[in-house]
Amino acid sequence: MNAHKILLTALIAWGACPEASAQEATPQEGAVAPADKLSQASEESQRRLEEALKELAALQERIADEKLPLASQLSELEATKRQVQAEFNATKAILDGSVVNLGKLQLENKQRRDELDYLSTLMSDYVREIEPRLHIAELQHYREDLEGARLALADDNLSQNEVFDRQMVIVDRSIDRLNQIVGGHRFEGSAVDANSLLQKGSFAMIGPVAIFRSENGGAVGLAEQRVGGSLEANAVPYVEEADLNEAEKVVAGVGQLFPLDPTMGTAFKVASTDKTLWEEIQAGGAVMVPIFVMAGLSLLIALLKWVSLLFVRNPSKRKVNALLEAVRRNDKKDALQIADTIAGPTGKMLASGAEHLGEPAELIEEVMYETVLTTRLKVERFIPFVAICAASAPLLGLLGTVSGIINTFKMITVAGAGDVKSLSGGISEALITTKYGLIVAIPSLLLNAFLSRKARGVVAQMEKAAVSFVNQVSMTPSGRESLHQAPVMTPVAGAAAADSDAVRAQVNEILRDLLGPVFDGTTSQPAPQQPKPVSTEAE
Repeated sequence: MNAHKILLTALIAWGACPEASAQEATPQEGAVAPADKLSQASEESQRRLEEALKELAALQERIADEKLPLASQLSELEATKRQVQAEFNATKAILDGSVVNLGKLQLENKQRRDELDYLSTLMSDYVREIEPRLHIAELQHYREDLEGARLALADDNLSQNEVFDRQMVIVDRSIDRLNQIVGGHRFEGSAVDANSLLQKGSFAMIGPVAIFRSENGGAVGLAEQRVGGSLEANAVPYVEEADLNEAEKVVAGVGQLFPLDPTMGTAFKVASTDKTLWEEIQAGGAVMVPIFVMAGLSLLIALLKWVSLLFVRNPSKRKVNALLEAVRRNDKKDALQIADTIAGPTGKMLASGAEHLGEPAELIEEVMYETVLTTRLKVERFIPFVAICAASAPLLGLLGTVSGIINTFKMITVAGAGDVKSLSGGISEALITTKYGLIVAIPSLLLNAFLSRKARGVVAQMEKAAVSFVNQVSMTPSGRESLHQAPVMTPVAGAAAADSDAVRAQVNEILRDLLGPVFDGTTSQPAPQQPKPVSTEAE
């Protein structure tokens, strides 16, 4: 309605505009009266109003005619819009749900892939670990399937399902094995007999223990793996005849007693690693030759030296006292007779001293010391060689060990470090030389200490007797008088004493070099100081 009013007002205003134009033109033209002009304007406005009303009516009629279809079309479009909006909302909801489900599916897919990778790793580990767990007798039946499962892991042309199928064969056979091994089962196979010949036969297995019997019955024993990593079972014969008979019956299926090794074959394996003395010597190599040569020479010299020292007679204390009494009486003849009856090197030393009775005590001392020195060199002869053997044998053993380890490393360079058993065997063989070097060195060291101690005991007895003899000579009146006689000889005696001291020092140095602490384990002791004769001036 407001639109109609606005339209009518517009038409009236439009109609009034020509009338104003006419009024402006009239004074110029000066032909039309004001009343006529108003009438004409009114008629013109009326006419125009009618035309406008007609147009308005036509427009309203057209609008009315078009309004219903447009309203219907609008309703249809709004309905379509609502339907499309509903479909959009449903599709959006589905899309949102699909995104969520896609995330869940992706997460689930990742979890399944992780599980698949875990199962693949688990199956691969099982295939690798099942072989060492199998008994050596069973391994020959599983070897083909195990090899196929291992090769499937490295074959890129196979799908994961095909790899799983080959691995599941091992799992299925393992389950069957568990069922069989509990109650025991028999199967065909082959094993190496005691003569290292491969024999075909049958196995009877209960738990981890398997017994083998060849087809001809010549080889019956406990099936074990040979030391050294052999791929064939080794039929270790039973020691007892009763066990052998029962084992043969069990494999044949007629026996009821199963001979069982409680050590699970460990005792047989340890026994198989034992070597004889000759085998160990051969394994030691060329270094064993000088070691045994030193051992033989050391033992021979020690034995001969012990026998020679064993027959060295000790002086009788009663005869020594009788000799000292004769010296105190200055009875040279009686002293010589008694000294000749004293056995051993001590008797010779005392006899040489008795021959010079009545002479200066310094001369007697030097004569007796000469005998002691000669005896010392004699009783200690060849004993240092025993000490040299004791020191050299371990060094030779170490040399053999180093050479063996070098050969082992060469083996590692050529064959690799995968075979631990071969490497351990090479190292153990290399250590054999050190073992025998110590076996030779320790007894040689003990023998050297024993013989050195016994030799020093002989020399100590001689020195003790010599000191007693010289002291007794110094206390006799003739001995004291000899100190005042021949003053011209005093420088000569002093020179002789000085020379004897130099000789003694040189001999001691040589003995220390030969019998040092490295060889006999003791600190070399200096020669005991000879007692100085009592000076008459002091008296």
